[in-house]
Parts: sequence; structure tokens; C-alpha cells
Amino acid sequence: QVQLVESGGGLVQAGGSLRLSCAASGGTFRDYIMGWFRQAPGKEREFVAAITWGGSATYYGDSVKGRSTISRDNNKNTVYLLMNSLEPEDTAVYYCAAKGAGKTITTTSAYNYWGQGTQVTVSS
Repeated sequence: QVQLVESGGGLVQAGGSLRLSCAASGGTFRDYIMGWFRQAPGKEREFVAAITWGGSATYYGDSVKGRSTISRDNNKNTVYLLMNSLEPEDTAVYYCAAKGAGKTITTTSAYNYWGQGTQVTVSS
């Protein structure tokens, strides 16, 4: 059983940056593909980014592509999401998730473990 704990959310002005962190425990971190999703009020949970086991491949949702960078430190069992040029539309709860092997990486159903989420609020 993998436990995931997100941190780093908060209130930021439009145009600013945030780095989210997700610390994993209870499993072999390098065995999992790690992803970030977000959910705004009244909307479905949306894929943000994912990174493969060794970090050699990364994937981004269209809404954050070019403004965000996902990375991981397998020695620290932590995955990060750096978001730049934040917009009010980025306001959401951001969730960290982990999955095993399998081609699908952008759907919530592909992920086995989830964190509790961290709130990101971008003011205009």
C-alpha cells in the first residue's frame, strides 16, 4: 500500500509560480509511474502531468503544457510539479497519484493510489 502526501499549495497571484511536492511511502517508489491531476469546483478531475519510473519520459495535459515541469527524486521518494505563469483557471485541488505498468497515463482510472490533495488558488 502506497501513501501519498502532497504539499506546496497555496495562494499565488496570476503570473506567479508554485512548486508542489508529493512524498510517497509504503512502497517501492521507483516501481510507480507518478502523475498529477487537478479538480476545480464543479469539474471533473483533469490530467496535469505524469513521469515514468526513472524520469526519462514526461507527459503533460494541454492546459499546462509549456508552463509546467514534472520531476521526481527516487532517492527522496518524491515527485514535484513546478508550475509557472499561473492563471486563475489553474485554481483547483491538485492530487498526486501512482500507478504501475500500463500504457494509459492520462485517465484517473489508471491510477491505483491517490493523495488527499493540496489546494492551489490563483488570484487575478
